[in-house]
Order: sequence, then structure tokens, then C-alpha cells
Amino acid sequence: MPVQPLPRRQQEVLKATVHHYVDTIEPVGSRSLVQRFNLQASPATVRSAMGALEQRGLLTQPHTSAGRVPSPSGYRHYVDCLLPRPGSAIHHLDQELAQLSLRWAALDDLLTQVARRLTDFTGLMSLITQPQRQKPRLQAVRCVRSEDRLLVMLVEDSSQARHLNLRLPHGAAEQVDAMERWANSQLNDQGQLNWNCVPHQLLTCSKVLRDALDSHQEQPQAQSKPALFHGVSRLVAEPEFSDSSKLRPLLELMDQSPCAVVPDELIPAQGVWIGREHPQNALHNCSVVKATYSCAGQGQGHVALIGPMRMAYATALAAVTSVAQSLERLLA
Repeated sequence: MPVQPLPRRQQEVLKATVHHYVDTIEPVGSRSLVQRFNLQASPATVRSAMGALEQRGLLTQPHTSAGRVPSPSGYRHYVDCLLPRPGSAIHHLDQELAQLSLRWAALDDLLTQVARRLTDFTGLMSLITQPQRQKPRLQAVRCVRSEDRLLVMLVEDSSQARHLNLRLPHGAAEQVDAMERWANSQLNDQGQLNWNCVPHQLLTCSKVLRDALDSHQEQPQAQSKPALFHGVSRLVAEPEFSDSSKLRPLLELMDQSPCAVVPDELIPAQGVWIGREHPQNALHNCSVVKATYSCAGQGQGHVALIGPMRMAYATALAAVTSVAQSLERLLA
């Protein structure tokens, strides 16, 4: 649910608390915030604002006598409403990426190089997936009879053709030509057939074809190559993951299905998952920042950074966006 707008003082205090915690990994009190960020308010006023933020669930207190730290909801409000402009260092990354070329490097080598640079720049684990075609649409059906077998060629909009070798039921051989004509006349823009309109005289042949198409479409699409990732050691070194039980599920996910880190479903504003917003349980102790890049005729790929919720979100967002734009330029 969207967070309600905050009064100016509370916005100022939340922003300062996030910056302090990202920099120091230490809870902070009101006096320290006033001194470090030169807040134009007394420690008592800032303490009152911190209390109000805690009541809203945006700050939390790790221990009774400790200062406050941002909560996942606090990070979400910060990302959505208080995110500053990235620092000047992002321009140096842009300049480096502008010099990249595919002329002398294979795509895998390029993505590996970019993933390493992304980790070095942000201190976070990086992940890049190659462009993946969307599920192809059926454009035409061709049927060839051979004794008691039926060879069906499926022509797709990806300029590929797939073949099905089916057994013809008794009495269906004479229906093949009419079945092909009917199928091609019924194909719609989504590559679907309206099986409710099959003529009665084609029911035997159409059932065989329909069952084969349904089975074919249910098969998972092969991924061309797994995602490339770099910087696992950076993640392991973070204080938040000193308890290995918090990190083990993520490492298992990276071994088995790294692309699950960047699922294709809609994501929160700004391209950021924070904690339990991510659909994968293995990432509930992390934040993921993602940008998408397109390649004509090849679909979409993703650039992501994975780290603790305590991260420099402005820098991470600017970095993945810069890399995605550079890859889109190189692959155009």
C-alpha cells in the first residue's frame, strides 16, 4: 500500500536516517542526526519526528536503548518519494560504458565485463540476462500426410518452424487438407485457434491436432543461456549476512535458477524490490534493483543489482539504467 505523504520535518529526518545507516551500518539518535546533517532543528524536535516515523512503521529500534534504523517500509518511502540525484561518479561509469564495443568481443565476454564493472562501481552483486524472445506466435499451419502419420509444421513469427509428428486416427486421412485450410483461416493476431468453430466433419482430425498443439505449447521455452552474475563474495561479506542461514537460500537460487531474481511480472515503482516485495522467498532479506533493455528481434534482457536493504538506491538505480541503455545501444 502507498505510504501517506509525510510532513517536511519527518521527510528530512527519514532521509538523513537512511543516509546515516547506509554509510555507517549503525543505529542513529537525534543528536547525531542534527550534528552530522546540520538539521535546522533541536535534538528534541528531531527525536519527536523519529518517534512519529517509528509509529508509522518507517523507522525501527533494534534495541531498547539504541537509536533508530530504517524499516523496509521506510526504504520504500525513501525510494518512492525522497530519492536524491545520483552522485557525479555515475558520469564516469557512463563514459566507460560509452567506449564498449561488440566489435572485438563475444556477447558473453561483454556481459561478463559489464557485470564485473557494475559490481566494482556499486559494491553489490550484479546479474545480467541475455535478451530472451517472447513466446512465439503461431502464424501458419502446414499438414503433410504420410500413410498413417501426419507431419505438422508450425510456422511462427520468430521466423522459426517447429514440427509435430502425429498418428492419424482411422478415417481422418481425408480430413487433412480441409483441416489445414480451416486452421489457417482461423488463426488470429495472438496465434490462437478458435476450436469452438471446428466444422463437424473435421472433429476427428481436429482433436488430434488440438491435443498436439496444447502439449507443444505447454512445454517450457528453452533459455538460450543462464544469467551472468558477479560479486557473490561482496554479498557474503555484508554484515547483514553474517548469519549464513539468511544467505543460503539466495545462493541456492543463484545456482539453480538465477533468472528468477528478475521475473518478468510487474514490479514496484522505480524498478526496485525491497525485502518481502520480491516474489522469491530467498530474496526477502535483500533488495533488488533492476532495469530492462531491449534488442530488436531478440526480446528483452535485464540488468540487476542485489544487496542488503541497506544500499545506496540512487546510485544503484542510475548504474543499472546506464548499463541497460549501453547494452541496448550495442545490440541495436
